[in-house]
Amino acid sequence: MAGEVVELLGAPEVAQSPGPEPVPVDVRYADEQVIVVAKPAGLVVHPGAGRAHGTLVQGLLAQFPEIAHVGDASRPGIVHRLDRDTSGLLVVARSPGAYEALVAQLAAREVERRYLALVWGVPEAPRGVIDAPIGRSSRRRTRMAISDAGREARTSYEVLDAFPGAGVALLECRLETGRTHQIRVHLAAVGHPVVGDAAYGGNRPAFGLDRPFLHAHVLGFRHPTTGENLRFEDPLGPDLAPVVEALRA
Repeated sequence: MAGEVVELLGAPEVAQSPGPEPVPVDVRYADEQVIVVAKPAGLVVHPGAGRAHGTLVQGLLAQFPEIAHVGDASRPGIVHRLDRDTSGLLVVARSPGAYEALVAQLAAREVERRYLALVWGVPEAPRGVIDAPIGRSSRRRTRMAISDAGREARTSYEVLDAFPGAGVALLECRLETGRTHQIRVHLAAVGHPVVGDAAYGGNRPAFGLDRPFLHAHVLGFRHPTTGENLRFEDPLGPDLAPVVEALRA
């Protein structure tokens, strides 16, 4: 209305395109279409709230500058993610065509993603499926939770080794969907939180871990242009492997 004064407090925040930085990247495979990397625990995949620099994307841009124009400009080349404290394999698109093809494979649940998780307790069934929707927690917005209003989420698991004396078991989990914190939320929901996971009830005084025992050890997908089935494996790293070796000893 006439005479009103409008005060502008600031422009809406616009997502910035990250630039290259000298972040070490462990490249396991690369061709003109795709890059497969092994992400260490503690490395954030792309810039976001609270982390503007030192991410995997910025390290990738230093080696593969062409990905700057692939997919979302704020996280170029990224088609799926791993939590900051989860280690393991990740595929990155190197061309727009590869990005579209990989996103389509993920949507069709054709990408093989298997994780190793050490959990508290030994599941009664040697294998099973956890089918429960996941959404943002209403109590703590930085966490996820089982929610009827959430998105469909399915995780299958198999017990690889049980250590009842220590009260833990080693599982292989397979993602059928890819929700934020999916494996961690699902396993906690059935009473078997991931060892070392402070956010979801797994941080108990044992094993000396400062992060969840969760590692993406198998990644398989169809090559975007050749159609060849590619499959990669990454063994447990030096922070996790000794834990299993000690349990088995």
